[in-house]
Amino acid sequence: MRDHTPTAVRDLPGLTTTLVEISRQLHAQVSEVAMAPPVRPEENGSLVYLEGLPEINNAIRAAVDGARTQILTAQPDGPRTKSVLTAALETVRAQLDAGVANRTLYQHSARFDEATKEYVRQVTEYGAEVRTLPEFFERLIIVDGTVAFIPGRGDRTRALRITEPSMVRFLQDVFERSWDRAEAYPFVPARSVEAAPEVIPSLHESIKQLLIAGHSDRAIARRLGISERSLQTHVGRIKAHYGAENRLQLGYLLGRAAT
Repeated sequence: MRDHTPTAVRDLPGLTTTLVEISRQLHAQVSEVAMAPPVRPEENGSLVYLEGLPEINNAIRAAVDGARTQILTAQPDGPRTKSVLTAALETVRAQLDAGVANRTLYQHSARFDEATKEYVRQVTEYGAEVRTLPEFFERLIIVDGTVAFIPGRGDRTRALRITEPSMVRFLQDVFERSWDRAEAYPFVPARSVEAAPEVIPSLHESIKQLLIAGHSDRAIARRLGISERSLQTHVGRIKAHYGAENRLQLGYLLGRAAT
């Protein structure tokens, strides 16, 4: 972070470190900002911690309901339930009818869920845009380029509401760079192991990087928004590609290829 970092950011060293990492990786695990002490509204109105799901949801709803130009959303962890998608559908339609642009990022795993495909088909007909990425990212909501919401804890029972202009601009730049790298959402029926050629290579590349880093199958599956069973299928294909007989040999071959 450059020397002219806003005072609000300098006061939160954990957040500064996280934003530097976002800049390098172009996708954020911004829940790490929870390492900083809670900032209450009376202390700093531009950085407000929200405690508990009711307070978080109410703050997000208020911002979204007041949107005038655009809503940007990064929605990780794979497909959402049909009931959640159905409830969101009319809300998104009302926003688009009011002239509020709507763009959403999902993980590639959301491509293979029928309820999500139907939801995306409908919202794109209304005018929304949806793309997907292979890697893990944290939840991010930006409204009108003036307010952003990021998780403040791993279990997402705390969130951070940000209105500090330079930080909101930074997070929007992160979203835009990720959006530029993302793939358009397809509607053809597919299982994850039979995905379109443009999806599987990027997914396998993410799996290889996470294997090299030593993450467990459970951690990798969560980061990619897929089941452990699907992950094992993909790992089997990677092993076959490298001619590895077991995971230990695969790890050696991947490590050697990365040097």
